[in-house]
Amino acid sequence: MEKTSSTPLGQALIFSAPSGAGKTTLINHLCEVFPNLRFSVSACSRAPREGEQDGVNYYFLPESEFRRRIERGDFLEWEEVYAGSFYGTLRSEVQRLWGRREVVLFDVDVKGALNLKRALGDLALTIFVAPPSREVLKARLIARGTESEASLEKRLARFDWEMSQQASFDRVVINDQLERAKQELEQVVGDFLARPPFA
Repeated sequence: MEKTSSTPLGQALIFSAPSGAGKTTLINHLCEVFPNLRFSVSACSRAPREGEQDGVNYYFLPESEFRRRIERGDFLEWEEVYAGSFYGTLRSEVQRLWGRREVVLFDVDVKGALNLKRALGDLALTIFVAPPSREVLKARLIARGTESEASLEKRLARFDWEMSQQASFDRVVINDQLERAKQELEQVVGDFLARPPFA
């Protein structure tokens, strides 16, 4: 992301993982260790659901405005999940957090992670959280008790593709033993944040 006189630069952490790898637990731990981490609020083209607030859960944009802002180059990354349903990351959201001297935290799918890395370059660290094996992941998903046989197979098929992309990430952390994974991530993130953070 290019700097202009009015655009502060900062740092970003981009996390991705197959469902069931334990990413959320690890991210929550990092937020306790590093209190200046802040989640980026995504934009979407759907209407708010009950209880959702604009600017808190998402930035809710009508589809026509979302498309207009794509053309204007307002998004660092965006995706049309299905026809007329858009999700993306606004440049202004990242700049808002950097202006507050906070580290932007992204929890996104593999495609979104790699798109964000292309946009942010060395300002971002991409971290892929992997389970120790396909078998362990399958056991974790079954233990949740929330997967039908069809949804389980769909997640496992997606897992195979996601694992094939891990070499594109800056760091891969295998979540075999949770405490060890926490310590490894603390070290990785701490080293990254120790760089001079702001231009």
